[in-house]
Order: sequence, then structure tokens, then C-alpha cells
Amino acid sequence: MTFQQQTPYADILLACGGDQRYGGESSFEDNVLVSVLAGELRVVQASHTRCCPAGSTVLLPRKQPTTLLKYPKDGAAYHAIVMKLPTALVRDYYTRNSPAPTAASSAEVLVFAKSPLLQSLFASLLPYLELEQPLPDKLLGLKISEVLEVLRSLDPRSDAVLADFAEPGKIDLVAFMETHYMFNLPLARFSYLTGRSLTTFKRDFKKAFQLSPQRWLTQKRLALAHYQLAERQRKPVELYLEVGFENLAHFSYAFKKQFGYPPTALVKPAATGV
Repeated sequence: MTFQQQTPYADILLACGGDQRYGGESSFEDNVLVSVLAGELRVVQASHTRCCPAGSTVLLPRKQPTTLLKYPKDGAAYHAIVMKLPTALVRDYYTRNSPAPTAASSAEVLVFAKSPLLQSLFASLLPYLELEQPLPDKLLGLKISEVLEVLRSLDPRSDAVLADFAEPGKIDLVAFMETHYMFNLPLARFSYLTGRSLTTFKRDFKKAFQLSPQRWLTQKRLALAHYQLAERQRKPVELYLEVGFENLAHFSYAFKKQFGYPPTALVKPAATGV
């Protein structure tokens, strides 16, 4: 079971949780702040995975392919408060407050340890989940400014994420896809992140890989899964989300169709004592 507590401004602030492992892929239009109250959040990007336990707060950069895996832990279901930081309000803040001179643009996920400042901040936000009316724009702007001030005071690298307002330009499609194929994003999102229209993306993709995007993505994801199962001895239920499949049944079907045997055939039985 998962839930998202809806509010009149659920696109800004919401509560989410669940009692089973689950996940999803995203490429956010705005920076997103997540306060993990219980369970564990694992943030998977192309270069690394960050494990974020209860008590931590995570700043997710905008326009970066990311897989979020939420786990129950220590008998507690995953529970978090999620706040979107609207780019227009963040930009307005930085017209009045200059970023640090050394703040180069960064796509790095920032993880903040448990902090009285962050605890106080999210405690002040919790009552807003019960409101029946949206916050006035001026008050919302003040809360966003408060969030930014707290983050900047805790980690000077925050400016490198928060003050990056660049839009994707046309980039090397092959390099991008070879790095990000495991993220289950729509083709329209892949095309946007590589600076192309969908039509141009499909044309350039076919020229580069000699396959349709859908076929190539499926083959790459299944090859990665095969390696993880055979060489790392991971279980199908542990990895199907990480290699770009939405559910275990679809992954198992596609794997058997590709290789002629189910993914479980590669999992060695656990050793037993005599």
C-alpha cells in the first residue's frame, strides 16, 4: 500500500508512505525536498545510489533522471514529507540573494543529516497538510525563502543545486542514453533531456543505434538485469525497479522472452548447513 495525502496545493507539499518496498522514476521540473520520517529512501542516479535513513532530508535536483526506492525499515513503514520548490519562487529568491561565488551548477543529490533546523522547518509545515484552502502566494513565497535559507546555512553546496536554472540543450545522445537507459522515463522526457523534439530524438536514435528506442532500452535493461542476477547474485525482486521495469511480472515475462528462461533460474539456492 502506498499513499499520497492530497491537499489544495498537493503539487507543493504532500505526505507519502507505504508498508511495502516500492519505487518510481522521475525527472523533476523543480527541485524537490524530502524529509524521511520513517523507513528508508534510496535515491538512484546514473553515477551512484544514496541511502537516506529516517531523520535525513534529501534535496533532489531538477531535470535529473532519478529512481526513488522506498523501503520499510525496523518495523516501520516508509513515511515522508515531500515539498516541491517551485522554480519561479526559487529564482525570485536568488534575484534578492546572490549564490555563493564558488557555486557551479551541480546535479548532485544532497543529503542532510538530522538537524534541529530541519526538524523545526518540517514541523512548521505539517499543519499545512490539514488546510482546506491553499496558502496565500505571499506566505508560500516566505516559506520557500525560509526553506532556502535553512538549506544554505546547513550546506554551502546547496546553491549549486538551487540556483541552477539552465534548461537542457542539445547534447550527445549516445553518451546520455548509455548512461541513463535504466531510468524508466517516457521517450518524450528522454528527448527533452537531450535537447531534441520527439521526432528528432527518434530519428537520431535510429541512426545511432540501428534500433527503435523501445527495443534498445528493453535489451539494455535486460542485459543489466542478467549481469546483476548472474554475477552479483541479486534477486529479481531486488532489482527490477532499478533496471527500469514498473513491476515484477512484466520484468519476468520480458526476461524469459529474451533469454528463454526466467530470472529466478540464475539465482543460486541459499547454502544450508548439514
